[in-house]
Amino acid sequence: MNELLIPSEMARADEAAGNVEALMDAAGRAVARAILQRYRPCRVLVLAGPGNNGGDGKVAARYLAQAGWPVRVADAFTASVEDVRRAELVIDAVFGAGLSRDVSAQVADLLRAARRIIAVDVPSGVDGATGAVRGYAPQAELTITFFRKKPGHLLYPGRGLCGELLLCDIGMPNSVLEAINPQTWENTPALFTLPSRAATGHKYSAGDVTVLCGKLAGAARLACAAARRAGAGMVTLAAKAPMVLPEAGLILRTDKLATLLQDDRRHTWVVGPGLGVERAGDALAQLIAKQKTIVADADALTACAGAPEKLRGAAVITPHTGEFTRVFGAIGPSKLEAARRTAAATGAVTILKGADTVIAAPDGRAAINANAPVWLATGGTGDVLAGLTAALLAQGMAAFEAACAAVWLHGEAARSLGPGLLAEDLPAALPKVIVALG
Repeated sequence: MNELLIPSEMARADEAAGNVEALMDAAGRAVARAILQRYRPCRVLVLAGPGNNGGDGKVAARYLAQAGWPVRVADAFTASVEDVRRAELVIDAVFGAGLSRDVSAQVADLLRAARRIIAVDVPSGVDGATGAVRGYAPQAELTITFFRKKPGHLLYPGRGLCGELLLCDIGMPNSVLEAINPQTWENTPALFTLPSRAATGHKYSAGDVTVLCGKLAGAARLACAAARRAGAGMVTLAAKAPMVLPEAGLILRTDKLATLLQDDRRHTWVVGPGLGVERAGDALAQLIAKQKTIVADADALTACAGAPEKLRGAAVITPHTGEFTRVFGAIGPSKLEAARRTAAATGAVTILKGADTVIAAPDGRAAINANAPVWLATGGTGDVLAGLTAALLAQGMAAFEAACAAVWLHGEAARSLGPGLLAEDLPAALPKVIVALG
């Protein structure tokens, strides 16, 4: 159930399923059940809007009343702030995920007055397609949605406003997805299968990764460590000058790039981390000309500022928001669609990093990641992700699947380490996460 449906797709699913009254009854019952399981009886006010969302709220009120709770239903366009303040718990059933206009000041004032909010589908004001706030949206303690999540449940700021997110089965058949053919998913292991080694394989058959290194080797070495831990058979640090490497199994080469490119075994390259903008731009162009499998990160992206066409030929690009803006311009209202546009324009799978990382393929497929903990936001973790992605590519994974797997493993390794992690802790945590997938 990791498909994500934009509101128009969810509307098509509702229409295909038919039996609207039965679905509304199931949705309202699911809302009431969730509340009964989490809260003690208290004064409840249902703020109901005019559509199906309001209908779900009214059904929930009926089931709560049957359970003996004191419940009132109020029209969200005629209720008063005093009505809301008297309630101990407010069920926000005003607008669902398909809201197409800003929340009015009157409705916003009502939602602001609520002490505690349970949201039906999304907190009113959250755009289900983008996670953006349309004028105002309240902070919910719990959001109950149905059949499939929406992108706005996983993209910020909407994701942060949902509180606990509960996905409920309301009896809608999965067959309705056949005509919709969703192209967006929550990033989970259902999207990928990690490579396995053949019993008769050798180090080169397990993939060769070369990481270009600048004067400061820390970033490149993090990428190398991740590539090695993620299963690449051979990993080379390509530096301009000799250096001492404490990692016994890491190969150091100081040859010119043109010389290294003569070795046909070197298929997969990481270009950018700590490399320097000028050198990264030159190296990227040479690697693209030789049709290598390239993960372009950091300085390789900055080298293409205002000239995104220079990235065409890379397999995967990994911009954070600042790098994306330098190369492609403002992200705009939809991070999901920005990543899709970029992937289509460059031909490269795009990992648009952040708390809600989006992975997009040139063919329109996209995944939103939700397992990364807040403590992953520390210096060097992006270099680890670049090396991890390269290792999976080197082992034969397709670019979109490799990017999805790398982002998920990266987040899961961080979760296993807990707060206080350093980027250099992540590579050593990868093997246990990989083994746990079976």
